[in-house]
Amino acid sequence: MAVFDDLVRNLSEISEVEALALGGSRACGRAETGSDYDLYVYTTARIPEALRREALSRHCSYMEIGNEYWELEDDCTLKDGIDIDVIYRSLGAITDEVAAIVERHEARNGYTTCTWDNLLNCKVLYDRDGRLTAAIERFDVPYPPELRANVVRRNWKLLHGKLPSYDRQIKKALRRGDRVAANHRTAAFLESYFDLLFALNWQTHPGEKRLALRARERCAVLPEDFEENLERLLRLVQEDPEEAERQLDVVVDGVRAIIPPELRQCQ
Repeated sequence: MAVFDDLVRNLSEISEVEALALGGSRACGRAETGSDYDLYVYTTARIPEALRREALSRHCSYMEIGNEYWELEDDCTLKDGIDIDVIYRSLGAITDEVAAIVERHEARNGYTTCTWDNLLNCKVLYDRDGRLTAAIERFDVPYPPELRANVVRRNWKLLHGKLPSYDRQIKKALRRGDRVAANHRTAAFLESYFDLLFALNWQTHPGEKRLALRARERCAVLPEDFEENLERLLRLVQEDPEEAERQLDVVVDGVRAIIPPELRQCQ
């Protein structure tokens, strides 16, 4: 931790940095030996690359500066051998994003409440003006019923019942022998599947890792044999297209069985 703590201290001295937070497994007590650090750097303006490079070079043996595939990141290996993802964010933008979900009840195609979960479960390391702490307190509220209904309805329609629903797309891909498309649509199917499950159980979405485990831990209501049925579907998509279609129906029926009828209605 010494190398990481020194890096945090140096970053907090940069004028554009208003808050620093630790996320991921290290924030929630699930870290294993060698687990990465996810460090969120909330800034008032973009920090010049040269300044970021100079600060990180004191503590890192390897650096990839300015990766922007999703957010602006510097992805590095600390001198103690542990990888670190340094993610730069605007606190105002993150606050607006979470407000749209928590206060305006806007649902997404999968992963709806991930940013909310990330904010609530981070460990604040530095908060110059208290704005990060204030944002966490603002959104530390019970899961809104309107949001739950919107997430379940939207993602159920993505799973099943519409011409562009994922189950229809997967079956079409399987029938034409298009395994790439079948895998692509199966991944999208699972995004909506887990978004629906967490919302149905009044739980924020914990992100993309170890979702079956997180669902078992967090969700009191799950489809019967949900993990076994998902594992079988993933295997059959590659091995037996005809049987995969039948297994897909089993998975969809398992979801249907746990959704209250009023939340399956199209609106």
